[in-house]
Amino acid sequence: MLWFDQIAEKLDPSRPIIVNDSKTPSGRVHVGAVRGVIIHDVVYRALKSRGFNVSYRYGVDDYDPLDEIPKGQDEFFRQHLGKPLCNVPAPPGSPAADVAEHFISEFFQVFAELGVGAERYYMRDKYRSGAFNEVIDTMLRNAATIRRVRFEISGSKRAENWHPFQVICENCGRIGTTEVVAYDGKEVEYHCRPTLVKWAQGCGHHGKMSPFSGNGKLPWNIEWVAKWVTFPVGVEGAGKDHSTAGGSREVSEATMRAIYPGSQPPFNIPYEFFLVGGRKMSSSKGVGALARDMADFLPPEILRFVMLRSQPQHPVDFAADEEFMVKLFNDYDRVHARAYSPEAAAGDPKARDDKRTFDMSQVTDEGGYYDANFQLVTALTQMPHLDVEAEIERRKGTPLSEVERRHLRRRIQAARVWLDTYAADEEKIIVRQTLPERAKTLSAAQRAFLRAVAAQLPGAPTDDDGLQGLIFDAARMTPLPSGDAFKAIYRVLLDRESGPRAGSLLAFLERDFVIARFNELDYDRDALMRETAVTPAAFATWLRDPKSKVATIQLGQDVLSAEQALVRAGEGPGTLDFVVTAADGKTQLKRVAAGGPAA
Repeated sequence: MLWFDQIAEKLDPSRPIIVNDSKTPSGRVHVGAVRGVIIHDVVYRALKSRGFNVSYRYGVDDYDPLDEIPKGQDEFFRQHLGKPLCNVPAPPGSPAADVAEHFISEFFQVFAELGVGAERYYMRDKYRSGAFNEVIDTMLRNAATIRRVRFEISGSKRAENWHPFQVICENCGRIGTTEVVAYDGKEVEYHCRPTLVKWAQGCGHHGKMSPFSGNGKLPWNIEWVAKWVTFPVGVEGAGKDHSTAGGSREVSEATMRAIYPGSQPPFNIPYEFFLVGGRKMSSSKGVGALARDMADFLPPEILRFVMLRSQPQHPVDFAADEEFMVKLFNDYDRVHARAYSPEAAAGDPKARDDKRTFDMSQVTDEGGYYDANFQLVTALTQMPHLDVEAEIERRKGTPLSEVERRHLRRRIQAARVWLDTYAADEEKIIVRQTLPERAKTLSAAQRAFLRAVAAQLPGAPTDDDGLQGLIFDAARMTPLPSGDAFKAIYRVLLDRESGPRAGSLLAFLERDFVIARFNELDYDRDALMRETAVTPAAFATWLRDPKSKVATIQLGQDVLSAEQALVRAGEGPGTLDFVVTAADGKTQLKRVAAGGPAA
């Protein structure tokens, strides 16, 4: 059973459930925040599919203070440090009313593209409407209990007059620098302290005011409790940094139980970070990939897939190199294929899970459709003389549907973004107009292989699979290990050691150009014999190996048994070329330096 269905199994279907998540919009939102969004959305979908009365809410924590300056905007924001985000103006030129709206609006655009339909709320509205007034009063009256719980769980000791609330200073408008020291049931006494925090300076004002209806806020881990009891929340996960022993999640849960006896904290989903190149991301510091950038890069179903395919407690370490990208798309395509396979229709558990994973990756239900291989799309995108859509349609063999064409265009866009932004020079397909200097280091066997391919190309098939088969056949008959054969192709055409599927590469290059390039290198026949011939003893070992599955052996016009071939190999002198056909019909050349004992 998949992780999101395991969670659904643990919840009570007889009661309404609110799935909740939130974000402090202190800067452009990084892609790591998308993981929490998708985890909660997938759980919401899993519950809904099982008939739960469930809703998904997403909060904007815009009453949090501005505690870091968004990257590159020191001059504009420094004067506003410590103020509630919703009270800080948006950067010059932004249509937003405040900085919180400025940053969260971009993130909500990504929500829509990923098919996340969460009900959005803003903490400014909750506080100003009085929705939390009762909880604020309860927390302030139980300040001593909260101090005790914090110390018992996390070891954090607070002064005897510390109260779990911060007001917006009447004098300077800051909330991050205020400290409440007393509560009489109607008003709090507070100080706006110049040195309370390192990132903002309070004005020194001392006063009294009501804590209700938007005059301040609860500390964020106590604010969790306010949401849990007010909404109430049934499911809310948190990053692993909050879910460690003695961490903020444990403090919040213990606080809730201490102040509201008999209450049950929401089901927690501790989840690991989304890393880019092994690094955790930060919104305000500009570290890592932005959610907007990643959504512009990956098709939405692929971005959802990469977020949900791993267990929440496992990190996702995203890499934008060719190996990771090809594997990601191929993994998705395999899941898609199995989701609509006969095995899935027959109820096979693995195929059923793949269907469930595929469905959760979709923005909308579009059923089965043709997936164009991403590595092929990336290669075709780099061939300016080709129409990528027409080429993919030709390879499919039937016209593309509108759904297939839309998904193909997303992959073309992803390929172009990858090539322009992420791909290393050695990962790009640049067909060299002249023979690369490194090609001259190819062995005699590799050179002979290239000439063998060139000799067969005039009458060869034009499809990728046919050309791929021709390459393997030529390698076996050189003989040359297939890995060395592919390296030879990539080196003479691309000046690389690897590349796209070789059959595909030959299919969309001009054939005369390929033939001329493959014939450009001469080879020494004596060197070819030395490189490719094996000893009679090695030939004997290979023949007797059951894995070789030898069916027939031919030497010139003679068809030989294994024993006869070994005798001929031992007679010498010279080099003998045995053509061996395996049980599967594949033919290969075994070149033997004849002479000496065969056994």
